[in-house]
Amino acid sequence: MGMGRITLGLNAAVIAAFSLLGAPAQAQDRYPSKPVRIIVSFSAGGPTDIVARVMGAKMGEILGQQFVIENRTGAGGNTGANDVAKSVPDGYTLLMATVSTHAINPGLYAKIPYDPIKDFAPISQVGVTPTIFGANPAIPANDVKDLIKLVKDNPGKYTFGSSGVGSILHLCGEQFKAMAGGLNMLHVPYRGSAPMMADLVAGQIALAFDALPTVLPQVQGGRIRAIGGGMATRARAMPDLPTLQEQGVAGFECYTWNAILAPAKTPARIVGQVSEAINKALADPAVLKRLEDAGVDPTPGSTPEKLSAFIKAELAKWAPIIQASGAQTD
Repeated sequence: MGMGRITLGLNAAVIAAFSLLGAPAQAQDRYPSKPVRIIVSFSAGGPTDIVARVMGAKMGEILGQQFVIENRTGAGGNTGANDVAKSVPDGYTLLMATVSTHAINPGLYAKIPYDPIKDFAPISQVGVTPTIFGANPAIPANDVKDLIKLVKDNPGKYTFGSSGVGSILHLCGEQFKAMAGGLNMLHVPYRGSAPMMADLVAGQIALAFDALPTVLPQVQGGRIRAIGGGMATRARAMPDLPTLQEQGVAGFECYTWNAILAPAKTPARIVGQVSEAINKALADPAVLKRLEDAGVDPTPGSTPEKLSAFIKAELAKWAPIIQASGAQTD
């Protein structure tokens, strides 16, 4: 009887010892077991930063760990993207990618320090921000058909502004010029969207594309005229405004977007967990409302595979437009 007790005691001790040895491994396998960083390549308070903070807060609730937003500005977004590309692929450093970091900059910059495809593991798209084509009210055109005729009848007379050479707003204008039949309009670049919009309202420039959140209050106040929407479908916030496609500019589509990526070689299990958390966050009505209030059209249902195909399509779309525009940055 005594020997049996000793044997049982030894077995229990052995099991306990193995359990203790296995505990650190189990804790290590659990994701996330510490705070996760989302790197934003642009300034705090901007559109991308707002999207990251809304999503990070909800994803933290879903996954049970804090998601910390870090702003790493510089080189048009390249600095933050490169920081993530060079990070340890363990799921604890993510990137809130944009049309700039993963579609425009690879064609705009003579050299960027990361490969937008090979250096990242796509997780999920979060949303898109529609652009709106606006005109100063003094321009005698109420729709795209009138505007195209006006510009063709007066080559070189009308100007369009942008937030800078090679910006998405510049490239929207270049895409429109090409798809509307090779229009002759003068590009006027600004240092940001705010001064451009001020000059559009003042009549210093005739036309401009800008993000919906910036355009909407100006249209509502009668300070500019909305000519058409830049997406394939009408913007949720401006459902009565026909798109440029609806008005005859076949294939035109120009918008900004946000997506979450990890460094390449991040384990598929972690990529899947984060993708699932993103889609759960986008199913929350409060999250949807906060994004829509910020001018973002959420894109639930995204997957790593869908996002990978989307980024490749965006790169292929913008490369020839950037080349034709002559925009180049060292």
